[in-house]
Amino acid sequence: MYRTRTCGELRLKDEGQSVILAGWVQKIRNMGGMTFVDLRDRYGITQLVFNEEVDTPLCEQANKLGREFVIQVKGMVKERFNKNAHISTGEIEVIVSALNILNASLTPPFTIEDESDGGDDIRMKYRYLDLRRNLVRKNLKMRHHMAFETRRYLSEADFLEVETPILVNSTPEGARDFVVPSRMNPGQFYALPQSPQTLKQLLMVSGFDRYFQIVKCFRDEDLRADRQPEFTQIDCEMSFVEQDDILQIFEGMIKHLFKTIRDITFCEDFPRMTWHDAMKYYGSDKPDIRFGMKFVELVDILKGFGFAVFDDAEYIGGICAEGAATYTRKQLDDLADFVKRPQIGAKGLVYARVEADGNVKSNVDKFYSQEVLQKMKNAFNARPGDLILILSGDNANKTRKQLNELRLEIGNRLGLRNKDTFACLWIVDFPLLEWDEETQRYYAMHHPFTSPKPEDIPLLDSNPGEVRANAYDMVINGVEVGGGSIRIYDSRLQNSMFKLLGFTEEQAQAQFGFLMNAFKYGAPPHGGIAYGLDRLVSLFTGLDSIRDCIAFPKNNSGRDVMLDAPSVLDDAQLKELNIKVDL
Repeated sequence: MYRTRTCGELRLKDEGQSVILAGWVQKIRNMGGMTFVDLRDRYGITQLVFNEEVDTPLCEQANKLGREFVIQVKGMVKERFNKNAHISTGEIEVIVSALNILNASLTPPFTIEDESDGGDDIRMKYRYLDLRRNLVRKNLKMRHHMAFETRRYLSEADFLEVETPILVNSTPEGARDFVVPSRMNPGQFYALPQSPQTLKQLLMVSGFDRYFQIVKCFRDEDLRADRQPEFTQIDCEMSFVEQDDILQIFEGMIKHLFKTIRDITFCEDFPRMTWHDAMKYYGSDKPDIRFGMKFVELVDILKGFGFAVFDDAEYIGGICAEGAATYTRKQLDDLADFVKRPQIGAKGLVYARVEADGNVKSNVDKFYSQEVLQKMKNAFNARPGDLILILSGDNANKTRKQLNELRLEIGNRLGLRNKDTFACLWIVDFPLLEWDEETQRYYAMHHPFTSPKPEDIPLLDSNPGEVRANAYDMVINGVEVGGGSIRIYDSRLQNSMFKLLGFTEEQAQAQFGFLMNAFKYGAPPHGGIAYGLDRLVSLFTGLDSIRDCIAFPKNNSGRDVMLDAPSVLDDAQLKELNIKVDL
């Protein structure tokens, strides 16, 4: 038996017991006649004591240990003289009577501590060492807990977990596919699934009216902090449902996860906001509603007074930061520099302070009377001590997006985006289609299988750009964590959708004929949703990147630096696959 107890479970009540422990050496402290070793395993840390006066050879053996050696010890649990309140075993120590070195270790390239001295690159290269760190292990434990509670909630709601294939056909309408050559079918390729979308719809046709799967998905796209080339979805589909049915079930799932994992209770229904209102008042389809600062449009108030920046603008809008009128000129200049950054692209920033006497002081005072400035103040319901920040531009959508970046930045600076505070909402009524000027055609905002709102179906022929999708996104703290839709289940409507998206009948049949044919055999009304497990875990743990809650993530270039993947295939493999590389 390698161990009788773990390194995280011994307490004062265990004093006097003989135990066997095994784990990794975290620290060694030689205190003259005494050597102290912190022994670590997945469950915690226990202090070991080697006494030279009692057993000199054993103490000498302990002094030869190095960090991350794997050892086994036998000893007696004793009350610790200098207790450590920072660890759960801090009231006890183990007086060692036998030491067995199971495996020596090279000195690690970084410290295996909560606050490691290793940078991202070196920790990713030695990820198996990074995973020994308590913080990273906690993230993966949270991930396990979330997956477990998800399965429990959905199983109790009569959902069946069904696995779908990893090798599927390519769907060029979405993001770029990862493709896999088929040796047995020369010149042909599988694709790794971007999602099990069509397969779960086929399960609905098959009569599996409640399906879910915690599934790996793949997208060959540029990476950001919240994206990886392979990611995990909580993928779900239901039959004989309307939008409200799905929102109720999967709002309940999020509430269940918050309660069981973070002990946070949401008593009220999550608010619902239309896509149009989200863009109008927040400049984003995933607004962070932990704080206010809704946009106020000011064209009717501020245009026509000789300030050319506003007079020539299509859109003028602002936000009101409560209590921020004390911002110094340097802080305001810093905000102006922020909105001028290339990735934001605003030309400048206008500000107005509401003074203690109610008057408004602005950096464009010479163009506006106090009467006009008071109208602006009233539009925001601003009070003394508030700060109004205004952007303008010749493109309303672009300027709203810039104002959204400013709003989030002010929220950060004022401490309004606390990672331990959560605000959830549904975004509904998305546009079904978006027009691309370059290709002069419509694209599906979600995917080609999303159903239009029933009342908007007549507009498909006359005004397709105004058709709303029967779609919905779950947003938490300004992060889209999931999305879905009611699906098209009528083959005629699906054909109309393909035609609108520029598919010929031959193209539609070649790519999606299997689904269209299935619809002819009695497809039920159905819809679904997919949550990003990685994003949910990162939100629940307060992480800035999903990489820290994935066991073996890729870096920002899509590479696994530990495995050195992707890598070059040798000529024999390429020949067998009938592939020629031309770089």
